[in-house]
Amino acid sequence: MPHFVKFRSFSLLGTLKTLPFSTHQMGMASIADTLYNHLQTTNGSVENSLSKVNNKPKLDSKCVIQVLNKCHPKQPHLGLRFFIWAGFQSGYRHSAFMYRKACNLLGVCENPEIICDVIESYEAEECLVTVNMFRELMKLCKEAQLADQALWVLRKMDSFNLRADTVMYNVVIRLCCKKSDVEMAQKLMREMSLRGLCPDLITYMAMVEGLCDVGRAEDAYSLLKVMRVHGCEPNLVVLSAVLDGLCRCGSMERALELLDGMEKGGKFSPNVVSYTSVIQSFCKRGQWIEASEILDRMRAFGCHANHVTVFTMIESLCADGCVEEAYRLVDKFVMEHGVSYGDCYSSLVISLIRIKELEKAEKLFREMLAGDAKPDTLASSLLLKELCMKDRVLDGFCLLDALENMGCLSSIDSDIYSILLVGLCQRSHLVEATKLAKIMLKKSVQLRPPYQDSALDILIQNGGKDLVKQLTGMHEGL
Repeated sequence: MPHFVKFRSFSLLGTLKTLPFSTHQMGMASIADTLYNHLQTTNGSVENSLSKVNNKPKLDSKCVIQVLNKCHPKQPHLGLRFFIWAGFQSGYRHSAFMYRKACNLLGVCENPEIICDVIESYEAEECLVTVNMFRELMKLCKEAQLADQALWVLRKMDSFNLRADTVMYNVVIRLCCKKSDVEMAQKLMREMSLRGLCPDLITYMAMVEGLCDVGRAEDAYSLLKVMRVHGCEPNLVVLSAVLDGLCRCGSMERALELLDGMEKGGKFSPNVVSYTSVIQSFCKRGQWIEASEILDRMRAFGCHANHVTVFTMIESLCADGCVEEAYRLVDKFVMEHGVSYGDCYSSLVISLIRIKELEKAEKLFREMLAGDAKPDTLASSLLLKELCMKDRVLDGFCLLDALENMGCLSSIDSDIYSILLVGLCQRSHLVEATKLAKIMLKKSVQLRPPYQDSALDILIQNGGKDLVKQLTGMHEGL
């Protein structure tokens, strides 16, 4: 009797009603040991041996990992065949974490040929191979980003008279697109139709992203019509991806055409991300009038700008030397779009620092502190860091102290505290250094190397021994 017939018989016997192991009856290590021992005593095939386990154990992720650990690192092929078998056993399915874990333990990324070796071993042993087995291999290819192996696995299914489904084709198409092989992805999508499979939204989304990534946004735009012809209506995610791709490729006429269609279509209206993509593209080209027109169009459509829109326009204006226009734009964002002065002025502070206008940035920052506008974390961190680099640690501390009083220090970079503390100590600003150290204690901010030793030594020399103990957590040896 051929091996594959034996394998089918054993598989059927293995599915008969038996009492499964439980963790109460047998420890997890013992279950893993039992399975691993059966892997070592194969009779015809790994799957054949596993199917003959008496009182078939109830699998879970811990048990599977223990078996893989036993196979690691000398028996990756054996471990992979076990992992595939385990993936479709009754009552158990691999999680996304398990595919990552298996790729790491079995070295799939470092040795991708192991995928092909397993299928060839199935062929050599004349095993009964199912779609589920190929599906598990495909998921591993997806996790390891192995486009070539995934395509090979898909093609190899024909040798076993098995048919891939839409999900499996989608995996390969997406991997090909990520590899920038959109020609193969398009070929596979045509092949799906010939095999009676309908591309779905996931298929088209992969193709849209792939085409846009290789600079073929016009083709991605044309694909929207193909989708509709085949009864697959593009959703907002697909439309936004095409719009972003057109903007990145500079096809602004087509982008505006699509935006117009989204506004008139009603079902999937543009959102703030859609409008910001178009605004950003115009800003990169220095087309401020067009960008402002989109901002007005956005408001007229009932969509309000967010902090990304604000930063996009303000940064671009400042980079082009149009600082006064950037100041005027703040009022427009606040009055017409409801963005806070804090967000707008923080964007302006960041933009001024990036164009080396530190004096203007600092002046604006101080005006914010004196008023009601709260600076955000990034603006505060960047300005403090710039002041430290300019050797203005006392000014930096005063601003940090003001931020502390306003409750704006939740996410300041811990390195800034360390740099300021060292600078204050070295310049004998010990009152300020002590106050800063207490702020650090309050917020559980640790001193970072290489600043730690020099700051602590100076504090100890000037009577701050108890404070140092608290900062370092040391209570002995000082």
